[in-house]
Amino acid sequence: MDSPSTYHVPVMLSECLEGLQIQPDGIYVDVTFGGGGHSRAILEKLTTGRLLVFDQDPDAVANALEFKDDARFTFIPANFRHLKRYLKLNKAPQVNGILADLGVSSHQINTPERGFSTRFDADLDMRMNPNIEKTAREVLKTRSAGELQRILGMYGEVTNARTAAEAIIAARYNSQIETVNDLKGILMRYAPKHRENKYFAQVFQALRIEVNDELAVLEEFLTQVPEVLAPDGRLVVMSYHSLEDRLVKNYIQKGKFYGEVEKDFYGNEIKPLKSVTRKPIEATAEEVAVNPRARSAKLRIAEKA
Repeated sequence: MDSPSTYHVPVMLSECLEGLQIQPDGIYVDVTFGGGGHSRAILEKLTTGRLLVFDQDPDAVANALEFKDDARFTFIPANFRHLKRYLKLNKAPQVNGILADLGVSSHQINTPERGFSTRFDADLDMRMNPNIEKTAREVLKTRSAGELQRILGMYGEVTNARTAAEAIIAARYNSQIETVNDLKGILMRYAPKHRENKYFAQVFQALRIEVNDELAVLEEFLTQVPEVLAPDGRLVVMSYHSLEDRLVKNYIQKGKFYGEVEKDFYGNEIKPLKSVTRKPIEATAEEVAVNPRARSAKLRIAEKA
């Protein structure tokens, strides 16, 4: 297993810490613990404060053991869609800051048997929590052409989603689609010339989002944030594709995911958060050179209104 230092290099670390405005005696939450890079830096700034972290991936537990002697640290092995419930269980119903790094960890991508990467042949798994039943293999095996078209088009923004979906259905009649190479073999003829890698990345993103219910999880999480944030508490979210970023942006700016912001009788906007950043913060060229994963990251910061 990777050591925490190679597990995942924390993206925009200083920008995240600055966005959280950490108070030494405050209570903070990292809902995407992973290798613990962001968490370690938050803990260093706390004196009597607390840090609670979430991660549903059993591989992250080993990294949490490094913190086990720290009374200020609580590891919660759960999906962050259950934010409010677990904070209450751990006697932290109100917190001063919440950090979410929505990217797949380098560890997950670089572990071939997890099936996240197009670079390795492996079973089509893609579960962030290996205990859930739905896998990419099961999605490809059981969904209709219409459902596959919706998944590929909506979650992967695949331009020929209908053609790709029909190709998968046709291939299903002749053989099992079990591995990464099985799927790539079916879709290779439909991938744009010289852009094959990007095409497969979009297909895999779509399947991963479907398997892990990622957009619904994000919506459920965001709607709980205003309730658990203390007054003037901060939310810091890093997203890596436009679908996530749009949900985060809309919720911060409008208090809802779709439609226009609602107003009260006097014309005041009804929204629980106020944006601290007018535009998303992006990684510097220097950081991208060292950590290419940071290239697509967009960081948004909000404060409880």
